[in-house]
Amino acid sequence: QVQLVESGGGLVQAGGSLRLSCAASGRLLNIIDMGWYRQCPGKGRESVASISRDDTSNYEDPAKGRFIISRDNAKNTVYLQMNSLGPEDTGVYYCYAREMEFGINTYWGQGTQVTVSS
Repeated sequence: QVQLVESGGGLVQAGGSLRLSCAASGRLLNIIDMGWYRQCPGKGRESVASISRDDTSNYEDPAKGRFIISRDNAKNTVYLQMNSLGPEDTGVYYCYAREMEFGINTYWGQGTQVTVSS
């Protein structure tokens, strides 16, 4: 099992920045990648960014040019630096980790609320 705890959400004005953190614990040996999804009001959950075990990062359109995903292996933590935030970024951000063991298992954090005021 893998446990994920997110932090760093909150209220910010448009144009501002936030940094989300996702601390992982438990069985981490077979983690292949970690990343972030978000669910904005009235929309389904969408991928934001991911980072693989070899530090290859991937960004979806809403994040390109504004968000940066990084990891601190010593702390088993993944970060999402979000810049130039707009009201459209408001939503619940979920951290995930994918494990390769007898197939792929996906673990989710509890979510952290990000609210951007205009």
